[in-house]
This record gives sequence, structure tokens and C-alpha cells, in this order.
Amino acid sequence: MKKLVIFDLDGTLLDTISDLGQAANYTLSLHGYPTHHLSSYPHFVGNGISRLIERVLPAEERSEELVARLRHDFIDYYNHHLADHTHPYPGIRDLLLDLTDAGIGCAVASNKYQEGVDRLINHFFPDIPWAAIEGQRDGMPTKPDPSIVFDILGKCPTRKANVLYVGDSGVDMETARRAAIESVGVSWGFRSVQELTENYADHIVNSPAEIYELAIK
Repeated sequence: MKKLVIFDLDGTLLDTISDLGQAANYTLSLHGYPTHHLSSYPHFVGNGISRLIERVLPAEERSEELVARLRHDFIDYYNHHLADHTHPYPGIRDLLLDLTDAGIGCAVASNKYQEGVDRLINHFFPDIPWAAIEGQRDGMPTKPDPSIVFDILGKCPTRKANVLYVGDSGVDMETARRAAIESVGVSWGFRSVQELTENYADHIVNSPAEIYELAIK
């Protein structure tokens, strides 16, 4: 593949925070734990569902066994509600279509569990010819470990100089740095521009159109 853009999912392509927060609050309530205001959830997400559940539980309750039990209930609920309030960010669909028309590959690298990633991509972007769609799977460490990027590059061989990694968090910028590829931080996601800057984003963009300009250079 001549050029490739790898996208984070939550907070980059899709605004998923309301559905993630409601699924977490449902799970907490189901087990008798206090819930959190949805405005808190941008600081809880980003490292996968298990870490999300660990973060929303009271500190004294964060056992591996309990997290695993709540994770099961979370996923069961979320699979039925993941598109209730979720939507693509403005301009994202046009960006993906423009990249595709320009012959630039598009891939997804997410810390969300694989089934959730597949469901969201198939629901919102079924017409995009994705080069790879990678979520969290058993045996695959979560970002910022770069293994998910290397897995994508193994499926879509591309010179690293021709790859962009696009995300909304410090985790994403660190993932790109560890993979030795160029990073693009988006200002519309769940985390702050300051976080992106502190984690050495190579570029920070305010619109999807700016990603296209970087990709075609």
C-alpha cells in the first residue's frame, strides 16, 4: 500500500462518550455501585473496557474478579445500545471517502473490544473499504503498546514514512511514537490539546479536512 492512515475510533472517528457512559452507569447500578456524571467519562475512557470499569469503581472494589464480572455485563448492555447516541464527528465521512478516492488506505486501531469495533464500523461506515479494522483481542496488548499498529502494517505493508496515525489522546500519540510513525492529534475528541502537545503530537488538527491535506502530501 502506498499510503495509509490509521485512525483511533472513540473520540476520533466517532463521538461514543454518551453510550459508553450510560453503559458503564447501567453496569454500576446493576451491582449497587454509585454512578458518574457523563461529563466525567472522557477522563475514564481510552485504555479499553476493563480499565474503564476499573476506573469507575470505588478504589477499594477494584479486584480483577469483579472487573471481569462487570465487564461481561457492560458488554452485554453496550452491544445492544452502542449506536443509541453515538455519531461520526462532522466531516469524518467525507474525509474517509476522499482518502479512499485518492487511493489512500484507511485502518482502525482501537482499544475497544473487537466485537464492539466491528459493530460500530459496520453500522456507521459500511461502505468504506477498510484496509484493516483492529480492536482489543486476547493476547494483544492495548495501546500505547504499538503491537496493534505493527499488526496492521503486517496486513497492509506500507513504508512507515507514508503512514499517519490519527487519535485524540496522549495514549494515541504515545502509540504512534513507539511505532515510529507520524502522529496527528485531533482537537475535537475526548482529551485536551494540551494532553496531545505534552505527548509530542507531530501535528494537531481542528478539522478532518486538515487530515486529508497531511495525507496527500
